[in-house]
Amino acid sequence: MLTVFPVTMCILFSFLIGVYYYYVKVADRCNCQTSLIGKTVVITGANTGIGKETAFELAKRGAKVILACRNQEKGENAAKDIRATTNNPHVVCRVLDLASFQSIRNFAEGLQKQEDRLDILVNNAGVVNDGSSQTEDGYDLVFGVNHLGHFLLTNLLLQKLKESSPSRIINVSSDAYQMTRLNFDNLNQNKGRISSYSHSKLANVVFTKELSRRLKNTEVTAYSLHPGCIDTDIKRNWSPFLKFMTPIIKFWILKSANDGSQTSVHCAIADNISHLSGGYFKGCKVQKISPHAADETSGRRLWEISEKMTGFKETIDVTK
Repeated sequence: MLTVFPVTMCILFSFLIGVYYYYVKVADRCNCQTSLIGKTVVITGANTGIGKETAFELAKRGAKVILACRNQEKGENAAKDIRATTNNPHVVCRVLDLASFQSIRNFAEGLQKQEDRLDILVNNAGVVNDGSSQTEDGYDLVFGVNHLGHFLLTNLLLQKLKESSPSRIINVSSDAYQMTRLNFDNLNQNKGRISSYSHSKLANVVFTKELSRRLKNTEVTAYSLHPGCIDTDIKRNWSPFLKFMTPIIKFWILKSANDGSQTSVHCAIADNISHLSGGYFKGCKVQKISPHAADETSGRRLWEISEKMTGFKETIDVTK
């Protein structure tokens, strides 16, 4: 009897570990096999991590995939790798620095001239910083890249997305959005890595909701998502303590980059989700979001301030 109890406990413990590992690190994969032949996709920050794996998954389904990357050499290497792995020759890299409004405008102008269509825009790139770095235009790097850069890029590409509709916009956010509230008195704040990152991720969710409202009478839909806790290169910006804890965190919490790409892929290709435009997804399923993230007044206010901060002057009638 004494020997049975430890064995039973070991079996039970192993079972619980297996269940935990499955649901935290393996489950919720996108099984949609939708063909993307003839479709064009733009993915920001696609030279590594979730972005590269998202590019791989969409290229595997036949899309022309444009890797929008700050580092051209790394982007070209990623494109070459994806072409070789998927046998899809239509994977290219184009330079985009989300910390520079001029670079964003140059990228958008080039895409308008060079591409006949744009079916899917995946705003994936993200940074973490302690407040010591700024964008070329003088904004906090985290808010500037994670929100303002993608806000400007999306608006500059909206007309092309409308012309190619039905089309989709996917904003990669994080459950960290629940940790904060938008500070409209100083959206450009950075009170440390976690605080500023959470603030920018909340902006992603609020922006997506407002964008979907403005696109209500079009066939362009927008979705935000939490990819999970992912083992990507963003760890290079972690605090010293988290870097020290990396081996434990990787084993118990972090998913692979490919696992982390699955919800982005789902939002990009899943059938019958247009009625969920503005929704927040996790594990390939739509989630209920916090009231402060769904607030329409906050959405309008964030949009108006973001227009002023980015100098976005183009008038695009999104009601047609």
